[in-house]
Amino acid sequence: MQLSDFDFDLPERLIATRPARPRSSARLLVAEPGAIRDAVVRDLTDWLRPGDRLVLNDTRVIPARLSGTRARTGAEGETEARIEVTLLEPKPGGLWSALLKPLKKVREGEVIRFSPDLSARLMAKEDGQGVLEFNLTGDDFDAALAEAGAMPLPPYIAALRAPDDQDKADYQTVWAEKSGAVAAPTASLHFDQPLLDRIATMGVNTTRVTLHVGAGTFLPVKVDDVTTHRMHAEWGEVTPAAAAEIAATKAAGHRVIPVGTTALRLIESAARSGTIEPWRGETDIFIYPGFTFHVTDALMTNFHLPKSTLLMLVSALIGQDRIRAVYDHAVAENYRFFSYGDASLLIP
Repeated sequence: MQLSDFDFDLPERLIATRPARPRSSARLLVAEPGAIRDAVVRDLTDWLRPGDRLVLNDTRVIPARLSGTRARTGAEGETEARIEVTLLEPKPGGLWSALLKPLKKVREGEVIRFSPDLSARLMAKEDGQGVLEFNLTGDDFDAALAEAGAMPLPPYIAALRAPDDQDKADYQTVWAEKSGAVAAPTASLHFDQPLLDRIATMGVNTTRVTLHVGAGTFLPVKVDDVTTHRMHAEWGEVTPAAAAEIAATKAAGHRVIPVGTTALRLIESAARSGTIEPWRGETDIFIYPGFTFHVTDALMTNFHLPKSTLLMLVSALIGQDRIRAVYDHAVAENYRFFSYGDASLLIP
């Protein structure tokens, strides 16, 4: 299975840099067996059935991009260097791993100041990354980060425009609760309260799980034989209550439909025994064609990058030939791609 099997031509004009407004007005491509249909996200209820269960990732994106200065006093007096920081993930002891640009401009032990209230000391350099200790913790840290930080937009959006205050609302789901992600579960960005109300009224259930999406989700695949690729690890949790709800839906013969590849990867991680179980920890599950799904009956997801692990995941769900047809249709019909783009509903 070669990386080239998952390549396609994507015009840059189809990369969305802003989301649809309202959220549920984004387009929705529905891939049913034997048919591809064009719809709008607010019409999702036309393809749902009473008793179905949507699985939602309730992670909350932190404003993980920071711009600060490092001051140093030397023979030439005091000098400053601007340092750009992207937080990657928390580490034991209240530390954070982070990307620092330029890393070489900061020595271990030096302090980077981001605002009058927020600063961090570089404790170590590991594998091209920095380990930071902030001057604040808990709610004080969250408040100062919210004031000083910007949303960590994916590189394919950040290359086209800078993040701004609007992204703090746009790049967050309406049910975001548990802070820790540095990337959004983007299929969930299409839901607004009116759509959630309609879904509940028709008898479709929802279950929340947590997967803190890491920056590694954007790392390219660098091997030709995709089966040798190693996934980044991300922390997640399926509570006993969530596992019981999903198991009851399966037992009753109804469908379990994760919203987004993050929710799918998490529930399939919790079901490697063949049935869904409570689960907590880091997952590096890699889903590519040939994978056996134990829980997922359909998937709502955005359109993914060429040669990406997420394109491999959706190919595993409905087949490489069908995904090729879906993406050919999406490009021909000018669907908007990636995090702020349109959505698809993939039904095996």
